[in-house]
Amino acid sequence: MASLKDVKTKIGGVKKTAQITKAMNMVAAAKLRGAQQKMEDFRSYAEKFNAAMGNLSSAMDSGAFPLMEKREVKNVEILVVTSDRGLCGSFNAHIMKMAEKLIASLEAEGKKVSLVCVGKKGASYFRKTGKVRVRYTDLMGTFQMFNARTIAQDIAGNFLSGDSDEVRIVYGKFKSVAVQRPAEQMFLPIQPDAVAATEAVSSSAGAYIYEPSTEEIMEVLLPLYMNVMVYHAMLEVSASEHAARMSAMDNATNACKDIIHSLTLIYNKARQAGITAELMDIVGGAEALK
Repeated sequence: MASLKDVKTKIGGVKKTAQITKAMNMVAAAKLRGAQQKMEDFRSYAEKFNAAMGNLSSAMDSGAFPLMEKREVKNVEILVVTSDRGLCGSFNAHIMKMAEKLIASLEAEGKKVSLVCVGKKGASYFRKTGKVRVRYTDLMGTFQMFNARTIAQDIAGNFLSGDSDEVRIVYGKFKSVAVQRPAEQMFLPIQPDAVAATEAVSSSAGAYIYEPSTEEIMEVLLPLYMNVMVYHAMLEVSASEHAARMSAMDNATNACKDIIHSLTLIYNKARQAGITAELMDIVGGAEALK
């Protein structure tokens, strides 16, 4: 049995760990409020943007714009968005697992895969594969729209040059504070939103009049649409990261409490055994003196 001093030292160490995890839980909760509000506000904007794009592109020839051009798919690029920091449970692991499954399925079809990693965790994980074309790290804590624009322009340039025939996004989607799930989405070539296109067809003819022409509007909106998709994915990952870290730190704090309870029982048993041994020595000495 461990000595009383060793058990007491362990209890003190676990209590300090519990204080740290509780503080990290509170920090994550505070950051989550702002990140969740920003994500929910932008999600509405992204949905309206998708609806407008679906309405515009539903009756257009996809070959009219390079970013909508469908080709024979030989090279696929995957944009993997993860967090820069850890201590958020299995959040990043689920994203990377989905990306790995996607890579395996694409390579099984004979397609060449390259990666664009946003976030340190994904970049570090896939570094040894040799498939990472470019990495964007130290962004997820303070990213802005211009960061998303830089990433989107790089991916678009690679697509337009013919080095990639298709681009997909893998990221963590925020469902609730308790649930964050990995998601996959087609990025390039840009495709009309099926739901928005259906609504556009079912609506009354001549309901929308565009000035200038639809083609001129699409030339401006297509690059902006890419920026919106990348920024939206980054916002989803940011909110999911803080929610996952809050849950992970709460679980860690509860685990510390359980460990403290177990160590306290061990401490009390060891102390009781020590007292009993001392009493036996005293009684034995007293009997010996009689």
